Amino acid sequence: MEDYMIRAFAAGGFVRAFAVTTGNLTEEARQIHHTTPVVTAALGRLMAAGVMMGAMMKDEQDLLTLKIDGSGPARGILVTADCKGNVKGYPYEPAVILPPNEKGKLDVSGALGEGILTTISDIGMKEPYVGQVKLVSGEIAEDIAYYYASSEQVPSSVGLGVLVNPDHSVNCSGGFIIQLMPGCPEETVTALEDRLKGIDSVTTFYRNGKSPEDLLTLVLGDMDLQFTDKMPCRYHCGCTRDRVEKALISVGEKELLSMIREGKPVEMNCHFCGKTYTFSVEEMEKLLSSAK
Repeated sequence: MEDYMIRAFAAGGFVRAFAVTTGNLTEEARQIHHTTPVVTAALGRLMAAGVMMGAMMKDEQDLLTLKIDGSGPARGILVTADCKGNVKGYPYEPAVILPPNEKGKLDVSGALGEGILTTISDIGMKEPYVGQVKLVSGEIAEDIAYYYASSEQVPSSVGLGVLVNPDHSVNCSGGFIIQLMPGCPEETVTALEDRLKGIDSVTTFYRNGKSPEDLLTLVLGDMDLQFTDKMPCRYHCGCTRDRVEKALISVGEKELLSMIREGKPVEMNCHFCGKTYTFSVEEMEKLLSSAK
């Protein structure tokens, strides 16, 4: 199945919904970062959330960053997304191995431990908007829902999942976010809660060949569901040599001079895509000149 996100409204606009399938981009991330299954699940869940939350931004230059810092062996994850379906991310510790949790599933909560979820929305203002909440479960979906309820006062139901094959490749990945708008009738809230109980898990749904449209139809199909947008999504890192040069210049003349005096080429690695950019001593000297 192709990776894409759909956007919809229901109940006369009192409910807005997003659903996404991200199996391909999650597998690409797994191959880039060489993640173990539990880290693949954590990273894949946060990237699926990033695609949907990024789509809520309005302008092309807007950028969303989701960051989890935890006390567990995985230590954390960082994901960035824009409003066009581009997402990327990296785990702090990609090779964590843990036994399954009490439900026999990948122990994402155990890998992340106690910690903080930070959202950074750079929407072109002088300073980005930063929101922080404590992790309520470490399973990520519940933490995203708690963020919306406590920081933005938007009641939300969030489902996220990643199914990993025995060979550690990604079978399927994705999720949904369903939000109640102000003034939503109580009977709509009750009906929605009942419908959500009927969803076993996101991965079970997608593994059986269902689509994001099918998922939202199951929950909202009798509430005047209207699909408004379908958008492809992908794992995309926009790093270039020019950007890396600017990053090197930004460290300052003193640090650049120290690198040059070592007399060795400098390697810069991108956390998101794994690309390595090498700069010779001569190139570093040119960067130093441009920094003055």
